[in-house]
Amino acid sequence: MYIIWGSTYLGIRFAVETIPPFLMAAARFLVSGCILYGWMRLRGAERPTLQHWKSAAIVGSLLLLFSNGVVAWAEQWVPSGITALIISSSPLSFVIIDSIQRKTPPTWDVVAGILLGSFGIILLIDPTRLVGGEEVYLPGAIAILLATITWAYGSMYSRTANLPSSPFLATGMEMLAGGVLLAIFGTVTGELGRLDFSIISQRSLLSLGYLIVFGSLVAFTSYIWLLKVSSPAQVSTYAYVNPVIAVFLGWLIGDESMNGRILIAAAFVVGAVAIITTFNARRTSQSLKKLRLDRTAEPAIAHRERR
Repeated sequence: MYIIWGSTYLGIRFAVETIPPFLMAAARFLVSGCILYGWMRLRGAERPTLQHWKSAAIVGSLLLLFSNGVVAWAEQWVPSGITALIISSSPLSFVIIDSIQRKTPPTWDVVAGILLGSFGIILLIDPTRLVGGEEVYLPGAIAILLATITWAYGSMYSRTANLPSSPFLATGMEMLAGGVLLAIFGTVTGELGRLDFSIISQRSLLSLGYLIVFGSLVAFTSYIWLLKVSSPAQVSTYAYVNPVIAVFLGWLIGDESMNGRILIAAAFVVGAVAIITTFNARRTSQSLKKLRLDRTAEPAIAHRERR
């Protein structure tokens, strides 16, 4: 997930060069979803219920339509490296949503991380042209920022959603549901009329194939599985590595710029993520340790009370 997802941003940029973005994303997830769902059912996985499909549709809409599909749309104008840097701020959305759901005020590290990350993104986008350098398409950058929020919310919702016990079957269902929603949205917005198979380039087709096999079947499946077996703080550490790989590949292969502004902004954003995930993981570890100690002490306390 660390390595592959860092390369998918450039893959998306190449794919949408000649394929409409939402239909491209629909094809990606419908194909990978059919493969994964069919494979799991052949292996004897349980038959999903209607409630399972409803939950899968909610997760698919949040993670794939309103996150991945929006990112694919934005990458028609926003370079892949800058896209990855904006998305690397997603752990900030994780902790903000978590604080709201728990109704707890943000801690100092969360506030510091949000301030640092916000400054880094403002520097990266530079909407008022204070720093200079390559101009970033502002509507696309804002859409990507909003996509990080829906991604974080969808990820956290999937941890408690009513889905099949097999995370791989659930992932296949989410891909299928999200793929259908992407196809519907692409059709409604007129992409079907703009789809011309005669102008689709070999690079776009190869990129789509890479996104199906590696971006979806390998990395996305790993992500969904990790959400079930690990903490959100640990899972979100992919944000450390992805932007570094994406910026490097965008510069090396995609002819994207790598100037001082981008590097400084990257340092602020990744630094903010590091602050939040490090302290969040430490608090989680201390809470679990305290819980284990409390459970260990319970029998002794009960024995003393009986005496």
